[in-house]
Amino acid sequence: MSEARTPFFDFDVTKIFADFRLRPLDVEAVWAAQRRNIEALTQANQLAVEGAQALVKRQMEMTQQTFEDVSTMLRELAQPASTEDRIATNTEFAKKVIDKSISHSREIAALAAKAGTEATEVLQKRATEGMDEMRALPVSRLRRTSPSKEAFMAGLNRAS
Repeated sequence: MSEARTPFFDFDVTKIFADFRLRPLDVEAVWAAQRRNIEALTQANQLAVEGAQALVKRQMEMTQQTFEDVSTMLRELAQPASTEDRIATNTEFAKKVIDKSISHSREIAALAAKAGTEATEVLQKRATEGMDEMRALPVSRLRRTSPSKEAFMAGLNRAS
């Protein structure tokens, strides 16, 4: 039995793509762009960490204030008072706790949003700069180095 070769697959791929040249790669520009990307990521990470630290610090302050308020309320409850006065004191305390809880929740949400926004703005700015850098590549260099239809066909003809 003879080995039949299909003429379609009987060609040298290296000859076909011999005229295909990649545009010259500016390694220094690539390294500089990657360095700026890493710097932006580092800055965004630093802003996120600082935001998280500020958030935790504020939550600790709020918790400490809450414990002080509860301690004050318990001291007041330990004092002799009429039932009506106790009900009024407890009602007033409950109202203050609810108002402070809502206020604290809003403040924490604002701090978290601020930290996230600052970090995101740094990354967004760098992404925009990166796209501008890509647009600034010389178009003529890109066109000049892309293989033409004729060069591709010539490679096919040489391969067969």
